[in-house]
Amino acid sequence: MTTTSGDEIYSRRIRAGKRTYYLDVRAMRTTPDYYITITESRRTEDGQIEKHKIFLFKEDFAKFRAALEDVIAYVEERLRNQSISGSSAPVA
Repeated sequence: MTTTSGDEIYSRRIRAGKRTYYLDVRAMRTTPDYYITITESRRTEDGQIEKHKIFLFKEDFAKFRAALEDVIAYVEERLRNQSISGSSAPVA
């Protein structure tokens, strides 16, 4: 957990192998409001850092959360079914 001054209010870093994910809460500059940025950062084969960023605004939080929970549940269910049946088919 990190807190900083400026428009970044709160940040979480998730290290995942060659990738690092950042979840940052940021303040809007023009209104007293917040949004989230989700950044994937990874080192390329030539040693460069590549970043991809998504901006998520508060009016979309519930939809995003529901969709994320849905796809995670789908993958977990598929993996559970594969381990039960012994199938080695890839998860779609």
